[in-house]
Order: sequence, then structure tokens, then C-alpha cells
Amino acid sequence: MNPDDFPTPDEPVDEITPDALRDQIEAGEDVTILDARASGDFEEWHIDGETVEIENVPYFHFLDDDLDADVLADVPEGDPLVVLCAKGGASEYVAGTLAEEGRDVVHLEEGMNGWASIYDAVEVERYDGPGTVLQYQRPSSGCLGYLVYDDEEAAVIDPLQAFTDRYLDDAEERGVELTYAFDTHIHADHVSGVRALDEEGVTGVIPEEAVDRGVTYAEEMETAADGDTFAVGDVEIETVYTPGHTSGMTSYLVGDSLLTTGDGLFVESVARPDLEEGDDGAPDAARQLYETLQERVLDLDDDVLVGGAHFSDAAEAAEDGTYTAPIGDLREEMDPLEYDREEFVETVLADMPPRPANYEQIIATNLGQRDTDEDEAFTLELGPNNCAASSESMTSD
Repeated sequence: MNPDDFPTPDEPVDEITPDALRDQIEAGEDVTILDARASGDFEEWHIDGETVEIENVPYFHFLDDDLDADVLADVPEGDPLVVLCAKGGASEYVAGTLAEEGRDVVHLEEGMNGWASIYDAVEVERYDGPGTVLQYQRPSSGCLGYLVYDDEEAAVIDPLQAFTDRYLDDAEERGVELTYAFDTHIHADHVSGVRALDEEGVTGVIPEEAVDRGVTYAEEMETAADGDTFAVGDVEIETVYTPGHTSGMTSYLVGDSLLTTGDGLFVESVARPDLEEGDDGAPDAARQLYETLQERVLDLDDDVLVGGAHFSDAAEAAEDGTYTAPIGDLREEMDPLEYDREEFVETVLADMPPRPANYEQIIATNLGQRDTDEDEAFTLELGPNNCAASSESMTSD
């Protein structure tokens, strides 16, 4: 049975919006969830948090007219219990079935697709260059992006195709024109929004060093080479070539105050080096990453902020709610940044998490070698990004 085709339950069930559920979790409230998706989907990614209790009982266990007592015993108690599925159809049915059993339940509006649609914009308060910087945050996947604006102009760094309209709307709401859309590299976990924004009249910018990887649309874009600068009002955005995660990995220094590092350096970890050349090429890429961090990133002033393109469950937000940290703090707290090269390489290669789901199709899409419509793109990038070298934090307490 297709989980989208479930009948409306006899017992009415209230919905909870993804934003409301997120707010409860962030506020530290106790949240109990029944995830009714297939076990494989649950294991690949699910909602988590310090105050979240979650159990997985697939929806098909609730299809019998007489519910098995063992199935009911596996359902956690909640006040209320939040039931979710992929898109909302199966969870409404399961929640209604449980309501008929006297359970206090709600179901998540649009399911995990709705959860994946949450996209927050948080101001980077410690940024002290010209203009304003917002950090976009997608809790479902840990994707981060940046909106820089000043004097009626704006730029977005590492946009997602799924939120193309959001960037345009945010710029319009702030009375600025979105003039540039930058990619830091060929992403492996989400479909880039640079080409979609370019089609809307925004100038798309891709790293010059990424072109030789097989980008098919390079002639339609501007390219950013090491040392190139772009003006957004009075904000200067300087291109800094930072290979390691990929051969074309490029960072952007915004207003001499924020280095958007893509997937080179995060607030809790460093990049994984195996998504371009696989296991065979990972050691050399890790050595290149070491040289990049030591010579191109860590030699910047201590108070320059680092803002990556992702965050993991191990990351802790700063006081302003953004996943940013001064370079000086990372140098002191992230042990691998103090290792010699071979110890760094050994550490980076030792405990890499599974590669991002569908990463080969996503890379091909971002190279322009594969056509992907909006619905498929959204589906391809569901789940955690897994772009860091470790799922655990590399920073010391």
C-alpha cells in the first residue's frame, strides 16, 4: 500500500507543524516521536535531540483491523505522541488508529519532507565587516548558507536549489537586489542553487579550480580564482583557494571578518577527503587539506570567523545561534589542527562516517552531467550531509 493513499482516519487527529516541533526541541522540551517510516529510512536519518525520545514502528504494522498487542507495546507514551512518516499520509492514518486506542497523539504536517523544508536565517552578530550577514540553517541535513547584503545589493553563498525562491524573497524583503550566487565547490550532499538563481538573473559564480572536474556549464557562469574579489555594496568578498575536501574547494573571505569555508573546515570538525577520488585518493587529499588549513586558513587573524557549509549533531551553536567560531578558538580547541601532517592524515582517515546518500547522482547533477527536476533533487538530498571527517566533535571541551 502506498503510504500516500491512506484514508482519513475516523478519529480526528491534530497536526503539528515542522516549525512548531523544531521550536519545542530547541527549547529543551521533552518530545516523544513515533517514526512510522520503513526501518531502512529511519536508520538512514531521523529527528534527534537531547530531549527527544524516538521509536521506529513502520506503518504497515498498523494495517490490520485488530492491532497486535506487541505492536501497541512498542509505541512509546507521549504527551502528546508525535507520529511522522515521509510525507504525512501514513502518519495521519497511524495517529488516527492510535487515537482510537485512546492515545494522545498528533501527526507531523508533511512528515519528514516538511521537516526538510525548514530553513532558518540567523544573523551572524559577531561579523564586524560592512553590511550584514545571515546564516541559513537547514536542521534536517545540517546544510548552511550565507546571505550578505549592503547598500541595496546582496550575495548568497552555497545556495540550495530547493530554496531558490526563498533567497530572492529574502533579498526583496530587505530592499536589496540579489546580484551574486556563489558556490564554494561541487557539492556532494545537495543540489546547488547557483544555476537556478543564474536563470533568474542573478550572476552565478563557481570556483575556477572546479571547472576541470567536468563542469558542463562553466561558460555560462563567472568563475572565481584565488585572489579575485567581488563587491556587494561596500562589502568585499575575496576568493581564497582552499583545496582538500575537493580539488576545487574555494572559500570566500567576507568583509575581512568571516571566512565561508564550504566543506573545508567546520566549527566541530574538518572535511572528509574521499568524495572526489574515493578511498584511493583520500590520503593525498587529506595531506592537501592539512597544507591548506595550516597555510591558508589558520594564518588569518584570530578574530576572523569561520562559517562552514554544514553542521552536524556534534556541533554547538554560538551565543547568536549561528554555527560560526573565531579561528583563534578553533586553533586552540580542535586538536587535529595542532597535529603534524601524518598524524592529521591518520586521524582524518580513521573514522569517516558513511558517504552522503545519493552522493554520486548529486555530484553528477552539480557538474551538469545529469538532469534532475526539482522533485527528484529534493528527494536526493534528504538525510544527513556526512561531509565532515568524523561524526563526533574534534573540539575539546
